[in-house]
Amino acid sequence: MSRLHPDFSVTIIGGGPAGLMAAEVIANAGVRVDVYDAMPTLGRKFLRAGLGGLNITHSESFKEFCTRYGDKQTKLQLYLEAFPPDALRSWVHELGIKTFVGTSGRVFPNEMKAAPLLRIWLQRLRNSGVRFHMNHRWLGFNDDAMLRLANPTEEVLVKAENAILALGGASWPQLGSTGTWSPWLEERGVKMATWQSANCGFDVSWSEHIREKFSHSPLKSVSLTFTDLNGETTSRQGELLVTEYGVEGSLIYAFSRQMREYMTAHGKATFTLDLLPAQSFEQILKILKRPRGSRTMSRHLQNCLGDDTLKRALLYEVLSREQMENPLTLAKYIKALPITLLSTRPIAEAISTAGGVSFDSVDANLMLKNIPGLFVAGEMLDWEAPTGGYLLTACFATGRQAGLGVLNWLQNDSK
Repeated sequence: MSRLHPDFSVTIIGGGPAGLMAAEVIANAGVRVDVYDAMPTLGRKFLRAGLGGLNITHSESFKEFCTRYGDKQTKLQLYLEAFPPDALRSWVHELGIKTFVGTSGRVFPNEMKAAPLLRIWLQRLRNSGVRFHMNHRWLGFNDDAMLRLANPTEEVLVKAENAILALGGASWPQLGSTGTWSPWLEERGVKMATWQSANCGFDVSWSEHIREKFSHSPLKSVSLTFTDLNGETTSRQGELLVTEYGVEGSLIYAFSRQMREYMTAHGKATFTLDLLPAQSFEQILKILKRPRGSRTMSRHLQNCLGDDTLKRALLYEVLSREQMENPLTLAKYIKALPITLLSTRPIAEAISTAGGVSFDSVDANLMLKNIPGLFVAGEMLDWEAPTGGYLLTACFATGRQAGLGVLNWLQNDSK
C-alpha cells in the first residue's frame, strides 16, 4: 500500500496486543497514530497472562489450529490466514526475541516472560512515531458522535472516524477489560452477544474434606471425557486443579465452552475422569482383585494409584464404602469417575470471555457497519478459544486486520 497523506491520523483506544498491532500496521504506512489506554501502563493483561510463561501461539498444524475457535472459525479464518501462527512467531523473532516449542506444542519466548517482548515492541512503536496517552478512559459518544475520553483532569474528544476500538473483553476488569462499553455501542445499533465466562473454573459441591485438605491441589496425568450438546464425545489427557470451589486449569479450559453451553441448556454438566489413562480396565481390575488381607482400602489402592492421595480422596468423594469394596465397581470408577459441575465462576475470575461485538455488525475489514470509519479488534469481538496461544494469535490477527482496514478506509477517503 502506498504511503498516505501525512495529515491523516488514527486514534486507537486500547493498548493491548490487538491495539498495539493495529498501531504498528498503521504507523508503518506513515500515518500518525495516537493510542489511548485507561490504565497507567500498557499491556496490563498481556503482562499478567505471561506471569506463568508467555504462551504466544501453538505449533500444531494450521488446519487443526483453526478448529480451536469453534463456531467462530469461519469468521476468524480470513484474519488467521493473513497472519497465521508461523507469521506471528517470525514477527516475535524480528523483535529479537527467540522462541521455542514446548512439549505440549505451545510456543514460548526463550525467557518465558512477556515484559521483555513488550518493552522492545513499545520502543519500536515510539520510534515509528506512535504516541501513547495513559489514564484515558473511554466514556462513549457525545451528541455529535465524537468519542469521549477522560483523564484525571479533563475530557478529550476525538472523531469516531479513523478510529479503532481494542478494548478487550470483560474478564480481569482490574487490568482494564471491563466490558462496560457494551451499551454505548448497542445504542448505535451494534449487535452485542451477552458476556459469558470462558477459560474459567467451575463450581463443584465438594465435601468439607476435599475443600480443606486439597484446595489448589493439582490432579495430574488424568484424561477428561465430556459429551457435548450435540452428542459428540471428546477425551483429552492433561491435568487440572482442584480448588475450594470446584475445578479449573488447562484441561478444564479446553472444554469450558462445551461445558458452559451444556449447563445453559440443562442446568448442570457432568464429565468423567480416567484417573489412570495409561492402564486398561482389565489391568486395574486384576490388581484390585488381589487379596488385601489386613491392609486398609487406602493401602490397597496404593497398588493402583501410588501415593496420589487426591485421586484416592476423589474416589471416596463419589463412591460409598460398599462400592469401594467391590473391585469391579472400583475399577469402573477409576476409569470413569463422574464430576458434576454446577455453575461457571464469575466473569471477573475468567481468563477470557465469550460475547461482545457480533461479527454480523462488522464488515470484512472489521469496521462497524452502523458507524462508518470506526473499527474493532481483539477480545471485544464475539469469539472465544481455549488457552494454548489461540487467544493471543487471534488478538494479533484481528488487530492487524483492523489496522489494514483503517488504511483502506483512509485510502478510499483520500480519492
